[in-house]
Amino acid sequence: MRLDKFLKVSRLVKRRMVANEACDAGRVLVNGKIARASRPVVPGDVIEIAFGNKTEKVEVLDVTETVKKEEAKELYRYLP
Repeated sequence: MRLDKFLKVSRLVKRRMVANEACDAGRVLVNGKIARASRPVVPGDVIEIAFGNKTEKVEVLDVTETVKKEEAKELYRYLP
């Protein structure tokens, strides 16, 4: 699954266009490297997203095309 779609499906980012813009601006890192929106995401990847002065770091646990709102948090876990 594409990075921008994963960010939207997992509800880490509200809209796919916002995820695209964050990737284009270099604010999204996957495994420590700047990632493009088209980069494939696999379980085990570590994603860092910079939101202004705050950074979220998560590990991908599962990748599914569609998920209910309540189950979205099961796709990743926060890292310190």
